[in-house]
Amino acid sequence: MESLEGVAAQITLLSGTRCASAPAQRVAGGSINHCYRWPAGGGSLFVKVAARESLAAFEAEAAGLAALEHARALRVPRVLAVGETADSAFLALEWLESRPADANAERRLGAGLAALHAQTAPRFGWQRDNTIGRTPQRNDWSDDWTEFLREHRLRPQLLLAAHNGLAERHAERGERLLESLPVLLAGHRPAASLLHGDLWGGNWLTDSDGEPVIFDPAVYYGDREADVAMTRLFGGFGVAFYRAYEALTPLTAGAALRAELYNLYHVLNHANLFGGGYMRQAAAMIDRLLAQVAG
Repeated sequence: MESLEGVAAQITLLSGTRCASAPAQRVAGGSINHCYRWPAGGGSLFVKVAARESLAAFEAEAAGLAALEHARALRVPRVLAVGETADSAFLALEWLESRPADANAERRLGAGLAALHAQTAPRFGWQRDNTIGRTPQRNDWSDDWTEFLREHRLRPQLLLAAHNGLAERHAERGERLLESLPVLLAGHRPAASLLHGDLWGGNWLTDSDGEPVIFDPAVYYGDREADVAMTRLFGGFGVAFYRAYEALTPLTAGAALRAELYNLYHVLNHANLFGGGYMRQAAAMIDRLLAQVAG
């Protein structure tokens, strides 16, 4: 990547806020991009920088944040600039000070997520493709949730996993699972709800005013249970969150089984990105889901 001075100049041009020529410090922001606290206009920005090929992913993230903001259900960081230089792509967001989450913030998060999921569309998918981590995520519109889940979520991840080391036996069982989706989802007719799409504990915080904020989305319209399922995958959400959510939009019978099915997508993605124990975890999930079909 080129000197960060070029990034600073472009942020200044696009945002209208004078940006310092260099960031103040490197900050945590996941394993994909370089993230910085960047002085600008008397305050700070949160800036992601990556290779120029990441521009489409940053543009999709910005569009996802705009969709979540438009829903007015939960706070998201404002997008201040997204663009590219000769060698780099960047996304500049407002800088948010955080404080430890408490039960009140979790209740507000649960209620806000229920309000977000009340935003629906006629079909499943989204207006553009985006990414889940570094992995492309297709969002072609579909009238059928089972078809969308099979063709635009699970099948691409299973094909990648087979290439990346998923044992042949489990690759074959993965194909059987795809064929079994109508059985696993029998009678389930979800609305196409607006989803965050990547809602794990690292993608929300409590701001300095105690308000929950969500970020790093992989937005699409899908089964609301997919968002709720992911909150249970890696932890980071307390009892107050679930009580607030279900007080407004209770989960229906079979939600636990569907949660494992939906979380298989994310575990497969982690297996494809990071390998290690995630591949074994994905194989075990496939086995458990097929056992439900056999039973």
